[in-house]
Amino acid sequence: MSSPTTVERDKYVDWLRALSLIVVVVWHWAFTILQWKDGVPEPTSPLGFTSGLWILTWLLQVLPLFFYVGGHVHLLSWDRAKRRGTGIGAFVWRRIRALAIPALGLSGVWIAIGALVTWAFDVEWMGRVVLLVLSPLWFLAVYLVLIALLPVALYLHREYDVLTLVWLGGAALVVDVIRFRYDVEWIGWLNMLIVWGLAHQAGFFYDRLVALPRRYDVGVLWTGLFALVGLVYSGIYPGSMVGVPGDKWSNMAPPTFVIVALLIFQIGLVEVLRPSMERVLVKPGWSHVNDVINRFALPLFLFHTTGMAIAIGLSWWLFGSLTPQVPPDLWWWLERPIAIIGPLICTLPVIYLFGRRRTPAEQLQDKR
Repeated sequence: MSSPTTVERDKYVDWLRALSLIVVVVWHWAFTILQWKDGVPEPTSPLGFTSGLWILTWLLQVLPLFFYVGGHVHLLSWDRAKRRGTGIGAFVWRRIRALAIPALGLSGVWIAIGALVTWAFDVEWMGRVVLLVLSPLWFLAVYLVLIALLPVALYLHREYDVLTLVWLGGAALVVDVIRFRYDVEWIGWLNMLIVWGLAHQAGFFYDRLVALPRRYDVGVLWTGLFALVGLVYSGIYPGSMVGVPGDKWSNMAPPTFVIVALLIFQIGLVEVLRPSMERVLVKPGWSHVNDVINRFALPLFLFHTTGMAIAIGLSWWLFGSLTPQVPPDLWWWLERPIAIIGPLICTLPVIYLFGRRRTPAEQLQDKR
């Protein structure tokens, strides 16, 4: 029999967190086009060659959702840790260590491999390969900074409540004005902290949003959608929520105020879908799938570019250097569902060797 303090896990939160990571993985596997330019591998995207496809990124660029769910989980975990007598310093350090150790371990291994291959075989482009493999970890670095700043975020939430979101949104907009109006490009990088910090801070309001009547969920969705349309068609911001070759600016590197609108839209969307998904996720089959993907989502994300690099290396070794189809033709698009098979097969052994034991991050998730 469960104790009075036991709180049932929110299966929908688990689903959103794992799904956001898996969407990123599948996107990288299926839609990365690797070309050789000036003797080094260079990734590009089909979005640069297909008109109108950028609209799909409004649904598939799910990092705002990941940070939003992460904020909710951190607040929930902190409340429980506080009741157990854990101090904020110990709580933050444990969270940082849980994510930093596997990420730093993976980075160290790849840097060592890159240095060894470069030294032994004089492969000048190996450093570029290491950078491409490790580059998707950028958002974990931002996530770790937000965890380190959790005491500040909790203080702002306690003292100023929703006003904190207004301040962060306003700051993100001011950064964009200075960046685009006065061509001060470097200031845009402040939004790496401001925009993702806003998404994380918004997660503190998760329970309140869930408690709102359903009609408010529809209102949030339309507010975000109208904001996206207005900002994109203002002519200032690109339509894609990921970087596209040929665009003057990217909405992601660094993030722009458009990502705030995307966050609002995605929050509204997941709340509109909540009743249906909650009914689905309590079914035994779906519940099992949810448990499995939550167990493997983080290891899969950490090692997916390693598996992808192995798959590409094996393809070159077995079939010779392959010239990608640019721009992508119909056959390339039809191949996308099977394009993930090679990287997946090559990633699974890596997870088995290095990630089969439950990571500290997974153990922390079980305690929330």
